[in-house]
Amino acid sequence: MNRAPQWQWPLKVIINAQFSPHSGGGGLETVLVGLICALGELDDGTEEYIIVGPWDSPECWKKYLGPNMRLVSGPKPPTDEKGRWLKKSLGPFLPVARRLRSYLAPLPPQRTWPDVPVSNGFFESLGGDVIHFAYHDYVYCALPTIYSPHDLQHRHFPQFFEPGVLAWRETIYPAGCRLAQIVSVTSQWVKDDVVDQYGINPKKVQIIPWAAPTRVYATPTIGSVEAVMGKYHLIKPFALYPAMTYEHKNHLRLLESLALLRDRHGLQVNLICTGDRKPFYQQIEKRMQELSLQDHVKFLGMVSPEELRALYHIAQFVIIPTLFEAASGPLFEAWQDGAPAACSTVTSLPEQAGDAALLFDPYSVEEIANAVAQMATDQKLREKLKVNGARRLQDFSWERTARAYRALYRRGAGRPLSTEDQRLLNWDWMRNPEHKKEVVTV
Repeated sequence: MNRAPQWQWPLKVIINAQFSPHSGGGGLETVLVGLICALGELDDGTEEYIIVGPWDSPECWKKYLGPNMRLVSGPKPPTDEKGRWLKKSLGPFLPVARRLRSYLAPLPPQRTWPDVPVSNGFFESLGGDVIHFAYHDYVYCALPTIYSPHDLQHRHFPQFFEPGVLAWRETIYPAGCRLAQIVSVTSQWVKDDVVDQYGINPKKVQIIPWAAPTRVYATPTIGSVEAVMGKYHLIKPFALYPAMTYEHKNHLRLLESLALLRDRHGLQVNLICTGDRKPFYQQIEKRMQELSLQDHVKFLGMVSPEELRALYHIAQFVIIPTLFEAASGPLFEAWQDGAPAACSTVTSLPEQAGDAALLFDPYSVEEIANAVAQMATDQKLREKLKVNGARRLQDFSWERTARAYRALYRRGAGRPLSTEDQRLLNWDWMRNPEHKKEVVTV
């Protein structure tokens, strides 16, 4: 009996998503939601997607799935080693929470270096042709794999990570980058870093930019804005900084810049911060009290995606003083809801921002203060950045990102690439939004 060649069969793609959306994982969660939603909206291919959700609550992904997708439960984490399954359930990309330390078993004195997980056959049993490990986690298996390490922050700021997390990253990240058939990253800066840090062949590393993570959620209305204003007792105008309270997010220097403006120039700027309160928040809160900023700075903690969009919509401006970022979700999100933005000059942010953000040195309290002052007092600057942000946003699209990943899945599975596939995989639209090069066969 004659059978159609394998490349004519529907391509089955496994996407590892073994965490709950909006469980406190930050930008990686919202980005994966955006990618899965966009892949589910593509209706011009025969691809089928198998989404591997968390073992105990896979249904948390149901509302994001398209007609070309099915959901399965991931394998239950082993419980024979006390505490390790709990850490796993929090997501391998999350630093070990100090506030949970008392509930976790202490590490044994003879603890060995972490091992790279090897598949027990679970992923292979799903019948997929290629698997995408779309965040830090990686499992060595028999399928062709695509690995998305996000960034290598631990290589640049090891002091921000606990020893156990650092050891885990230094095991999983290089293994994933070396063992996977393809490594996908969001910018040229991250690609160069992966190549330099781990000696990876540049041809193996594919750049696919993101888009605004909040695009999949409801557009703010007058009612939703008023509800957020009332719920959190907000007073306009205010600056907005959406970021979990990790040390590299640089909240301390931002607070010091606000105190400098108040004490030296008599300029009082209100600041609203959102995001999960990580253990470093204790130091942030202490510094806020030392600087007597409690009446002008609010940390709201985690807010819903819909509330976050409303906050962007009514913020006078967004400030992003981070010390390290693969790509800034808040920068995309600010453009999405018409908020002018100022951000750091570090890593990939200048190439992402273009002329659509006011740039500053995040290591200088003076420079942060100058940026805050300009954004708070210069209406013409804010209007210019709004216009530039709306234009820059048009350079990014979740549909284009999804099509590029679909092309990458086809390449990873050894399927033929269409002309569009080749064009997308040869186009870094973050740096070259008007790219018109002739298609190059890959």
